[in-house]
Amino acid sequence: MALFEIVMPKMGESIEEATITKWFVKEGDKVVEDDVLLEIATDKVDSEIPSPVEGVVKKVFFQQDETVAVGTVIAVIDLDGEGEGADEEKSSEPSAENAKKQVADEPETKKESEPEQSGDTPASTPGRFYSPLVKKIAGEEGVSQEELDSIEGSGLNKRVQKKDILAYIESRTATAPAKEETPRTDEKPDRPAADQAKVKATASEGDEVIEMGRMRKLIAAHMIKSKATSAHVTNMLEVDVTNIVNWRTKIKDEFQSKYGQKLTYLPVFLEETVKTIKDYPGINSSVDGDRIIVKKNINLGIAVALEDNNLIVPNIKNADQLNLTGLTTNLNNLASAARSNKLSPDDISGGTFTVTNFGTFRNDIGTPIINQPEVAILAVGAIRKKPAVLETPHGDVIAIRNMMWLSLTYDHRIIDGSLGGSFLRKLGDYLESFDVNRTI
Repeated sequence: MALFEIVMPKMGESIEEATITKWFVKEGDKVVEDDVLLEIATDKVDSEIPSPVEGVVKKVFFQQDETVAVGTVIAVIDLDGEGEGADEEKSSEPSAENAKKQVADEPETKKESEPEQSGDTPASTPGRFYSPLVKKIAGEEGVSQEELDSIEGSGLNKRVQKKDILAYIESRTATAPAKEETPRTDEKPDRPAADQAKVKATASEGDEVIEMGRMRKLIAAHMIKSKATSAHVTNMLEVDVTNIVNWRTKIKDEFQSKYGQKLTYLPVFLEETVKTIKDYPGINSSVDGDRIIVKKNINLGIAVALEDNNLIVPNIKNADQLNLTGLTTNLNNLASAARSNKLSPDDISGGTFTVTNFGTFRNDIGTPIINQPEVAILAVGAIRKKPAVLETPHGDVIAIRNMMWLSLTYDHRIIDGSLGGSFLRKLGDYLESFDVNRTI
């Protein structure tokens, strides 16, 4: 019989393993090309894996919630249907034992091409496999090889998964002696959430207890790490966007008819944001120790709220090379992909500056948290009609104008009030001077 091996795909350069969150098929099921076989999750994105071939699912080697190294065979599909003959099956079908062996052998293969592990990272004990991610966490958290070997894993063959070592670290932190009041000399300034003391909350009778999902846990850790890493400062500015409102009202139907895209206010704000970043490139940076990396490309991250109340931030690559139509198309496509779980790891990596739209929820103003490793994030609020003072050649008058708040949170380690304030004021000037006679 002809067999086809399904392997755990590599979902990005830094991804070494993924967790199977759901199987859509079982052994014996018939599948056609592009049928979804399973859903996997990494630290960056959830993805559905389609079948590249037609046939019958012959064997599934790993179950839901198991974490598997990339390149490992996770299932086998029989291209001939039910197959013919036990002898041929024995000789050609990978067994579950072989799949386990492949997992165990993988680190040995990698050793030839990867640099030697640092002294802080425990080496794998012979006969027991530890994924690169688990070993990295162990090295960063000071987990010795003896401690690592003592952890009873929840994966295949009691293999230690990410959740196992994080749970061990959490329990170890909770039982640590209280007398250690000064930080260890090897402790990093931006310790992850698992290292920090936790406030104990108790549930009372009638309270609803909801377990955090995987994405919510990642968001929580990311937010805490950002606050621990950067010195957050937020500047706010109210701007008059009447020209933009009047222009969009006049042009939106023609735009949709011509380009097949719905034109919201956000692409206009993104266009003016890109223009302002070009004027103040220091806003488009990252911090690496004592170095400031000013990014060449402008990859605009867009915060997208999902139906399950989670949040994800895909980004528009090379936004400075796109016109308004290109920004609108990319924005709509990314938002649609995010809400249908179709984003790729590339869509949510490499961002250099993020914009979040509080106005979607009819909120006026807020203080967003920086999306690490970026150094600034812009929030745009709801557009509201307000009385405002206008200067005219004949004196000041009060008129009804469309007003909106901008909030810029920036990393005070490298961005001072002068740069942050100047950036925000310049962006406001661009928005207020928008050409109401602009054509598309």
